[in-house]
Amino acid sequence: MNWPRGSQVKVRQPLKDKTTFKIGGRAQFFSEPGSLPELRSILESAQRKKIPVFVLGAGSNLLISDRGVKGLVLKLSSVYFRKIVLKGNCIEAGSGVTLSQLIKFAQTKSLSGLEFLAGIPGTLGGALVMNAGCWERTLGELVKGAGVMDYRGRIKILGKKEIKFSYRKSSLGKYIVLSALLRLKKSSQARIQKNIKKYLMFRYKGQGLSRPNAGCIFRNPPQRYAGKLIEMCGLKGKKRGQAFVSERHANFILNRGRASAKDVLGLMRIIQKKVKDEFKITLQPEIKIWAGKKNLAG
Repeated sequence: MNWPRGSQVKVRQPLKDKTTFKIGGRAQFFSEPGSLPELRSILESAQRKKIPVFVLGAGSNLLISDRGVKGLVLKLSSVYFRKIVLKGNCIEAGSGVTLSQLIKFAQTKSLSGLEFLAGIPGTLGGALVMNAGCWERTLGELVKGAGVMDYRGRIKILGKKEIKFSYRKSSLGKYIVLSALLRLKKSSQARIQKNIKKYLMFRYKGQGLSRPNAGCIFRNPPQRYAGKLIEMCGLKGKKRGQAFVSERHANFILNRGRASAKDVLGLMRIIQKKVKDEFKITLQPEIKIWAGKKNLAG
């Protein structure tokens, strides 16, 4: 495969250490483009060769097949995609900015609204696609607009009304997110810090996670909590190979150290069957599953 001159595309790149689950095989092709023109030229090449394209953020809500990914994996982690600019009471940030960096920048500018995301190990781009949220708040509520690129390399600027956000998903999933404009509120740095500590404590008390994981595995069904349903089925601590259900929060599957995607998927099927049998509810994955050539969104 001949990629555009000057583009840095690696072959057979290991992916498991690029995810919080620490699970997965290799990418057939892998690139971290340094600019929009480079990203566009790589996408155009992939389009001509009909090579599937996957976009990797922080890998925090992702399970990658043990066989890896047959296609091109893009990671927008270069300096170009990690810019943050203050615009009045708004922040414009690149999709490669981590949520922790975004929260810290907002605090230094005395802008509040992002604190509820404290402790989530994701990037802005990935968080926007899945409309990350917790404590009855979602990132989509703060979005004023977004810059995106389609898989043919065409750039669009979308206003708030052109983006649809719902529970753990958004219409941005059909694009590559480049940046977003977020509307925040003025507050004191001390109050923002207090909020950050509060949400971090909530997260620690509720989850207390010390082993690799991908966050919540299943979406909450209407009017119910997936973790509670799993707990009521007596599945806390349930094991499959090196994967096991957290003893503290049953909607988390943890990697004991050498868990495979096969272990996790097997455990997920056990959970789904048990909950279906007990409550007549089919749990839907919240995590994304990259299976060979396919991206099975949660």
